[in-house]
Amino acid sequence: MRKLSNILQLGIKELRSLYRDPALVLLILYAFSLGIYSSATGVPEAPHRAVIGVIDEDRSQVSTRIIDAFQPPYFLEPVPIDLAQMDSGMDAGLYTFTLDIPPNFQQDLLAGRQPSIQLNVDATQVSQAFTGAGHIQQIINAEVTAFLARYRSDTALPVEAVVHMAFNPNLVRAWFGAVNEVINQITMLSIILTGAALIREREHGTIEHLLVMPVTPFEIMSAKVWSMGLVVLVASALSLRLIVEGWLQVPIQGSLLLFACGVALHLFATTSMGIFFGTLARSMPQLGLLVILTLMPLQILSGGMTPRESMPEIVQNLMLAAPTTHFVELAQAILFRGAGADIVWPQLVALVVIGGVFFVGALSRLRRSLR
Repeated sequence: MRKLSNILQLGIKELRSLYRDPALVLLILYAFSLGIYSSATGVPEAPHRAVIGVIDEDRSQVSTRIIDAFQPPYFLEPVPIDLAQMDSGMDAGLYTFTLDIPPNFQQDLLAGRQPSIQLNVDATQVSQAFTGAGHIQQIINAEVTAFLARYRSDTALPVEAVVHMAFNPNLVRAWFGAVNEVINQITMLSIILTGAALIREREHGTIEHLLVMPVTPFEIMSAKVWSMGLVVLVASALSLRLIVEGWLQVPIQGSLLLFACGVALHLFATTSMGIFFGTLARSMPQLGLLVILTLMPLQILSGGMTPRESMPEIVQNLMLAAPTTHFVELAQAILFRGAGADIVWPQLVALVVIGGVFFVGALSRLRRSLR
C-alpha cells in the first residue's frame, strides 16, 4: 500500500508539473485537434477550386468543349490568357495549371493524327498538383473521345467488374487520414511527455530530492508512466469523439472501450520508451533528436502509411518487435472494420509482451542512471 501511495502521489506531482508547462499543454491541444484536422484534409483526393489559365489557339468546337469541362468545385472558371501571360502568371503564382491548345487541333484529330496539348503545372502547389494533372488528363481524354465518337456513351466491355468499397464507400481520404493521425499522435506524445518529465526533473534539480526520499526507481518510473499515459489516453478519447466523429464526421465502426484498452497497452510500451530516451538525453533538444530518429521509422514502417505487405520481408519481421506495428493493426481493425476482441487478441497479447520488455529495460537503465 505504501508503494501504491507513493506512485499515486508522484503521478499527481507529474500532472501538476505538466499543467505548469504551457508549451507541452499547447502541444497536446494542437496535436489532438488542429493537427489531426490539417493532416486529414491537407491533401485532397481531387483538385479543389484550382485556378487554370487556358490558351485557345484553335477556337474550335472540341477546344470549347474541353474548356467548358473544367467545372466547380474542382476548378474555378478557366481564365483566357496568351503566351506571355502564361509564363508570367506561373512565375507569379496566379495559375496552378496552364493549358495550351495548339492551332489546328480539331483538324488534326479528324485527320487521324495525334496532336499534343501542353499542360504546365505549378508543382509548388503540392496538394493540387499531385492529383490535378491526372484529373485534367482524364477530362481532356473524355471530351476528345466523345467528340470523335459523335456521341457520349460507355464502352461495352466483355467482362464487367462490379466493385464494392468496404468500410469507406466513397473513398474519402479524410476518414483514413484522421484515424491514422490519431494513432501517430498517441505514439509521439507518449514518448515526448514521459521523456520530458524525466529531463524536467534533472533540469530543475528535483531528481536529487527524489533520491533522498524513501522512493524507489520503480515508483518514480511507474508514476511517470501512468500519469503521462493517462493524459494521452484522455486526450485521444476526446479527439476521437470531438474532432474525428464530431468535426470531420468520420464514422467510428468499432468499440471505443476496446480501442481504449489497446491504447493503454500501447502506452505502457511507448511511455517506457520515453523513460529510456530520458535517461540517454541530457537536455530537451537531445530528446527531440532521439524522438525524430525513432519516431519516423516507427510511423513509416509500422503499416500506418504504407501496407506492410509491400515492404521487404526482413523489414516486416524486424518491425514485429515494435509496438506501433501491432497497435496500427489493432486500431485500424477496430475503428475501420469494427473488429472485436476475438480478432485483435493477438495484437493485445503482443503489446503486453513488448510493453513488459520495454518497461524492464527502461527501469534497468533508469536505475543505472540514478546511481
